Amino acid sequence: MNRTLLCLFASLCLATPQHSWGKTPQKFALVIHGGAGSVTRENMSPEKEVLYRTTMEDVLQIGYAILKNGGTSMDAVESTIRIMEDSPLFNAGKGAVFTSVGTNELDASIMDGSTLQAGAVAGVKTVKNPISAARKVMEETWHVLLAGQGADHFAKEAGLEIVDPNYFSTKQRRQEQSEKVKEKHGTVGCVALDTYGNLAAGTSTGGLSNKRWGRIGDSPIIGAGTYANNKTCAVSCTGEGEYFIRGNIAYDVSALMEYRRMPVNRAVQKVIDKLTDHGGTGGLIALDHRGQIAMSFNTPGMYRGYILENGNPEILFFTEE
Repeated sequence: MNRTLLCLFASLCLATPQHSWGKTPQKFALVIHGGAGSVTRENMSPEKEVLYRTTMEDVLQIGYAILKNGGTSMDAVESTIRIMEDSPLFNAGKGAVFTSVGTNELDASIMDGSTLQAGAVAGVKTVKNPISAARKVMEETWHVLLAGQGADHFAKEAGLEIVDPNYFSTKQRRQEQSEKVKEKHGTVGCVALDTYGNLAAGTSTGGLSNKRWGRIGDSPIIGAGTYANNKTCAVSCTGEGEYFIRGNIAYDVSALMEYRRMPVNRAVQKVIDKLTDHGGTGGLIALDHRGQIAMSFNTPGMYRGYILENGNPEILFFTEE
């Protein structure tokens, strides 16, 4: 065995184990995540596990129904993320974490793989469903990203539901804020392939617990936390946003597939390895144009699940699953 092949064999052996989902090409598929970093064996009681599994299965079934009935990948992504934004289980929308000064500042983005159009909002405080605001930015303006009060005002003008900032608060998040809890990765995301062959991706988050007010992570940054391109894949990320921004993580998966001809699972693992090498933590989900799924992370666990055209939802939490 020559030196090149030996090095390749060694690198594959050391890589985090990759599972394959959807080996057979799929007419449509949908993958979701509920964040990496906050899920560990220690904090996963039987009751909590049932609650997360039930919620995530409901989310997958709603997305599945949209795709099976001829809905678009964009509709499936927006609808599934809205449900997770409305659930206090996740760090997005209701149940978003607090900043260091006690505010909730929400970020979201969405991207259409068929056109490469994208929309995002950052630091919004009154939009009930930031993912819908992100889509409105994409479809009703020529901009990509709106932030702060301007984004809130735009969402109201666009007819989206506006809530009092207290709506996002929950007892658990207030406790985390008072205890100065850091590094909570509860971002939600979805990637979908529809029956028309189009990919879409979306991501929504409340950011890091006790983050500095005004801080913006990767979730509303196209190419960092979200990316979709029909030629390659759709990607949604979760983790320490600063590292995802520096590494252009979401786009990097697509670039490896397009320019290095890597399959989606290898591209995802290479990007996660790069994230690890640079000291970042988190994970991502990805879906290619044939319905092949990749889900990888370098934390103890990541809430994640998928559903293929057979209609059977699968929910996974920990590394060994």
